[in-house]
Amino acid sequence: MVISVGIDVSKDKHDCFIVSSEGEVLADVFTIPNNMDGFHRLLQKIEACATPQDKIKVGLEATGHYSYNLLGFLLDNGLATYVLNPLRTNLYRKSLSLRKTKTDRVDARTIASMLLSDAGLKPYTTTAYHNEELKSLTRYRFDKVKERAKLKSSVSRLVCILFPELEKLVPSLHIASVYALLEEFPGAKQVASAHLTRLKSLLETASKGRYKQEMALAIRNAAKNSIGSRMPAKSLELQHTIRLIRELDTEIVEIEEQIQSIMDELHSPITTIPGLGFRMAAMILAEVGDFSRFDSPDKLLAYAGMSPSTYQSGQLKNCYPHMEKSGSRYLRYALFNAAKYVCLWDTNFAAYLAKKRAEGKHYNVAISHAAKKLVRLIFAMEKSGTPYHLTV
Repeated sequence: MVISVGIDVSKDKHDCFIVSSEGEVLADVFTIPNNMDGFHRLLQKIEACATPQDKIKVGLEATGHYSYNLLGFLLDNGLATYVLNPLRTNLYRKSLSLRKTKTDRVDARTIASMLLSDAGLKPYTTTAYHNEELKSLTRYRFDKVKERAKLKSSVSRLVCILFPELEKLVPSLHIASVYALLEEFPGAKQVASAHLTRLKSLLETASKGRYKQEMALAIRNAAKNSIGSRMPAKSLELQHTIRLIRELDTEIVEIEEQIQSIMDELHSPITTIPGLGFRMAAMILAEVGDFSRFDSPDKLLAYAGMSPSTYQSGQLKNCYPHMEKSGSRYLRYALFNAAKYVCLWDTNFAAYLAKKRAEGKHYNVAISHAAKKLVRLIFAMEKSGTPYHLTV
């Protein structure tokens, strides 16, 4: 007999429901606090409802950090635990009744019922659970990089106000020498009044000898004829923004060092794919988790939300199906960016991208096809444990 345990997770408490595969309610909905006493009470309740011959299934929704501690407790106690997509359980609940009824008690019953009805569900593994550290790091890095990009946009905006001519004199505003210049002289008026020797010394040191007196002279001359405004408030904002970017640079380096150390322990074969750096490889591995959860590359594509949507009714068929985009946005981001670089470094992928472009497909659409090809390659390599040069 199968014992199904449905748990509706929330911040301070969890609602639980236990039912058998024969339809017998073994424990009607009861509430446990989100603490160790509550976890042990749940375990005792499950053990009281089951015999050694019974198969126990525990299900809960993927509710982010709220479910993480309970999930770890269940796995540590050897219980087969299933982490369900909230979208999937919502659709299942609606299929059971036309009434718009959603409460914590109803959700607990729905999850328990869904565990019994869906034989295709696969339990969450300890491998996936311990992979959460890598996922936390990669997502944390993603947020920090995004935050840094916004600050860089602010620098570009402020320079356009304070010293617009500078952008034409340097290859990029976002290099160490320019940041060093703007942090000390945050505006054309300050640069124009600076001593040439100081400008030369600052630029030469920050650029490691690339920029010398000629560049210092060109920048000061441009500053003297600049249309940039003298706005102390904007200058202060520019200085603070540059400092924040430098702090983020340091933090991102520290995060990447932690990611690199975990990747060194994993020894994943996908890091041998040309163009797939450890950052994107780490994000892909972190978001996928345990590859044994997926029977085929198509299921992995669906998990990433990269499968084409389908709509058919009578004679109507969708001629231009769009990507579902209902899966992990982090995984889609990593796969798309990885595909771009793999297409640059690997001849097979470069030829495949060229073929799709020759068919008249937009660059982004062609990259999406390359990303799907990359998913199939990654799936095969992770399943076989074979490096890239042995799979081509």
